[in-house]
This record gives sequence, structure tokens and C-alpha cells, in this order.
Amino acid sequence: MIYILVASFLVALVIAWISIPVIIKVAEQKHLYDEPNEARKSHVSKIPTLGGIAIFAGTVISASFFAHQSGHLDLGAFLSAMTILFFTGIKDDIIPLPPYKKFLAQLLATCIIVFWGGVQLSSYYGFFFIYEASSIWLNLATIFTIIVIINAFNLIDGVNGLAGGIGVIVLATFGLWFYMHNEESLAIWSFATCGAVVGFLRYNLLINAKIFMGDTGSLILGFISAVFAIQFIEMNKTELSFAGGKAPIFAVAVLIIPLFDTIRVFAIRLANKRSPFSGDRNHLHHLLLDVGFNHIQTSFILYGMCGGAILIGFYLRFLPAYGYLGIILSFVLIFTQILVLLKKKQQKKKLSNNLEDLQYKFSSNS
Repeated sequence: MIYILVASFLVALVIAWISIPVIIKVAEQKHLYDEPNEARKSHVSKIPTLGGIAIFAGTVISASFFAHQSGHLDLGAFLSAMTILFFTGIKDDIIPLPPYKKFLAQLLATCIIVFWGGVQLSSYYGFFFIYEASSIWLNLATIFTIIVIINAFNLIDGVNGLAGGIGVIVLATFGLWFYMHNEESLAIWSFATCGAVVGFLRYNLLINAKIFMGDTGSLILGFISAVFAIQFIEMNKTELSFAGGKAPIFAVAVLIIPLFDTIRVFAIRLANKRSPFSGDRNHLHHLLLDVGFNHIQTSFILYGMCGGAILIGFYLRFLPAYGYLGIILSFVLIFTQILVLLKKKQQKKKLSNNLEDLQYKFSSNS
């Protein structure tokens, strides 16, 4: 099986690698760019945003060729839902969609995978001290979870290589677990997606990125990550390694960067009496940029945080559930607080320098 996983990874990588230059050329000819016209955007030149096409093509072609039907997932419904998000993303990358239309497309894709694909949470696993619930409430919780993760990946796609690299770490983690537990098809889909994203990162993980994944890529990455996280949780109901309700906590650890960043930013916006969907520069990647790191350094620091949370989640899985979750959350909270303090210190230093400059100019003029 390991040879099939390697082959699916390499085929997807090659497809994405050779597709990107063609996509860039078409984007240049048709003037399909992301304009740096907002203060919260980090790039300063026009850059094509259709890299998600290569990710989708590499993933679907490779995984469809190597994978057979899964015993835990209806791959027909999975591919149908992903295709809806693919075309939604393309439309939004070319002609921006109103938020409600993007949400309706996400809701449609999610309902397909939940009601036709059988991807459903069977318990609340003790979150908010709730375990059992009716199927209606469990389906609503599943839909909510998938949509949150999709949008979390969409929101962290703010610096070169970040969403793609986090996606590779997340899906490689789930893919490795699927491989170790003989779920061949899901492992192949995981590694095929990783290969396609790595092929894309060849042109994106640069100081001067040549292309962005756009909503096409981030919606697909978020969707696959969400579905596989739920499959991991449900498959672990019978696995001793994450028994006792620990599987959802480990899934949170794997997805901690996009989830924590999204919850944190929404909380700040609501506290400031603003719409949670309004843009700002409060994301973790913005904090790192403001402290002085460049795009590549920012992405690798957050890769490290993601990997660190996964290692903590794996090695501390035998702790009591709430202590286990508390350590994982403390890990990212402490990291974030350090960044906030560094930013404040830098702002004070900048303000002090500006005051000194003003005093010097005043004294010189007088």
C-alpha cells in the first residue's frame, strides 16, 4: 500500500506542478489578478488567484485513479460536494460573490456530504458536558463543524504558503492515521491532496509568490480537512489510542491554527461591535508580519505551531479529557499573547521614535 500512497502523492504533485505555469499564463492574458487594494492585504503587486484549479485537478485525477470505494465514505457524494465548492471558488476568484451566495454553496456541499455521503457525528463527545443528542441536532452540529473548518482555511489564507502548508500538515496527519488503520482510500485521497498542494507551493511559498490558491483552493482544502477530521473522530470510537472522547480533542489539535485563529478574530471583532466577517489585521499571520517577520518566516513559524500542537495532542492523549484540551489551548494562547506583547512593544518603540523625530524637527526650526 505504501507504494500506492507514494504514487498518488507524486502523480498529484506533477499534475499541479506542470499546471501552474499554464494557469499563470492564462491569468496574465485574461487579466485575472488579485489586486493589492486593501490595507489588510500583504502583497504589493497583481498576482493570479487560480492556483486552486491545479490543486483540484491534481487531487481528483490522482486520487480517482488510485483509490477504490471507501468503507467509511461515499466517494461519489464526496466528489460531488467538492465539485460544487470548486466552481464556487472559481467564480469568486474571477468575479467576487456576495458572502451569502458563498455560504449557500458551502451549505449545499455540506448537506450533500452529510445526508448523502453519511459523514455525521454520532455524539457530542462531552463537549459542553453533552454526550447524546437526537440525530437532527447531531446533523446540525456536523454541518456547523464542516462550514466552520471550511471558512477557517479560507481566513488563514493571508500570507504566502500558509493555508497550503497547514493543509499539508493536517492531511498528512490524518492520512498517516488512515494508512496505519487500513483505510486505504482515505489515505490515498489525503496524500494525493498533499501532493497537489506541494506542487502548488513550488510557486506560492516564495517571498514574491507567483500565484495564490484563491478561494478555489482554500474551500477545497478546508472541505477535505473537515470531512477527514470527522471520519477520524468517528473511526476512533472503536480505537483504544483515542478512546474516551479524546479523538475530537486530537482533531482540534491537528486543526488548531485555523480554528483558534478564526475564533480569536471573530471574538475580537464582536468585542469591538463589528461584524465578525469584516476584514482587519488581527489574524496570527498579521501579528507575525507586524512584529517583523516576512511571509516565509511567518508561514514556517505557524507550521511549527501546528506541528507542536499535533505532537502535544498525540503524546498527552492519555491525560483526562479537559486537562488534555486545556494544555493544547494553553499552548496556542501563550504563543499568541507573546506576539501581542511584542507588537505592543514595537508600537511603543515606533511611537517613541516618532516623538523624538518631532521634537528634533521642532527644536531645529526654533
